[in-house]
Amino acid sequence: MILQLVREAWRAMGANRMRTFLTMLGMMIGVGAVVMMAAIGQGAQVAVQRTIATMGSNLFIVSAGWTVTSGARGASGSTPTLTLADVRAIAELPSVAGVAPIQPGSAQVVHGSSNWSTQVYGSTPSYFEVRDWRLTAGTSFSESDLRSAARVAVIGDTVAGNLFGTENPVGQTIRIRNSPFLVIGVLAPKGQSLDGRDQDDAIIVPLTTAQRQLFGNRFPDSVRFAMVQAVSEEAMPRVERAITALLRQRHRLQEGMDNDFTIRNLSAIAEVQAQTTRVMSLLLGAIASVSLLVGGIGIMNIMLVSVTERTREIGIRMAIGARRRDILLQFLLEALIVSVIGCVVGVALGVAGALGAGRVAGMAALVTAGSITLAFAVAAGVGIFFGFYPARKAALMSPIEALRYQ
Repeated sequence: MILQLVREAWRAMGANRMRTFLTMLGMMIGVGAVVMMAAIGQGAQVAVQRTIATMGSNLFIVSAGWTVTSGARGASGSTPTLTLADVRAIAELPSVAGVAPIQPGSAQVVHGSSNWSTQVYGSTPSYFEVRDWRLTAGTSFSESDLRSAARVAVIGDTVAGNLFGTENPVGQTIRIRNSPFLVIGVLAPKGQSLDGRDQDDAIIVPLTTAQRQLFGNRFPDSVRFAMVQAVSEEAMPRVERAITALLRQRHRLQEGMDNDFTIRNLSAIAEVQAQTTRVMSLLLGAIASVSLLVGGIGIMNIMLVSVTERTREIGIRMAIGARRRDILLQFLLEALIVSVIGCVVGVALGVAGALGAGRVAGMAALVTAGSITLAFAVAAGVGIFFGFYPARKAALMSPIEALRYQ
């Protein structure tokens, strides 16, 4: 029975190929736009999630305070209000998984005839655990290197490429501010951070080496900032409150006085970025869905025209025994077939468009089985929803009136 109705619906559509194609065209464009926008949106979300993962998880940045000169406030970290003793006290707080003090600076680095200007960070061995930063070659420095202020360096992927090319950097000597350093490790690539900075354009050296031999420090017990890792995302608000209370107590800040330090929640910043991406994806999907709605209205319009043109056919079928539900089912099947075929072509166009746009614009586009399944489900729903009214109109016709129709 169903197969017979499908054959009849197919034959009816074949009798008006151009009209059927134009009806499908709306669905093709609508489904293609939805699939392409969904792929671009999901690709952007994955890119943001990968960037967030490279920053490390559950991180705070605790920075020293700022100076005020003639009413002008300096940058965060411009005063030595954060000390190594503060960092050690923070490490003793409950729910703190790790702490890495950092003293940054820029330097010209030389190897043979190559040179490169980059950021040099003095820190402790815990830096690599807090940042969850693996090495592709060699090893990181140890507590012994930290205590002895050894001239050893772990270099980022960008630095390795610019100074050594395809050569293995491990065991080679580089000069940082004219001081020789032994390269003992190469960091795995992390790519760009959320603010667009190249995380691989960096060199990590022991904190004591940076303070005593590279950048100098009038306050050798102070650091510019520290990275603090909480044991879990749920513990982050508790850890932030504990750090604030601890530093205010250690710095003897009275009630009402401003903090002489800054705490930034990197996970919150990353979550804002991820939320923005999700909202943009939903917005793109909503805009693309409008074209799907237009396609559905086109189906209903063409089906109404088809019912009008085939009024006598409907009357004849009813006269020879067709029931109202048979007429209803036939026109519903026609609308459904148009929707599904339009969806298949639209999915192909959407996938090709997403991949092409991603390649041209240099951005990620991710096509998932879920988005394709959803497109099919929505297309079928649109076909049934917009095809029901014309089909019902055909099914409710009076056979006598239909046979009299000219």
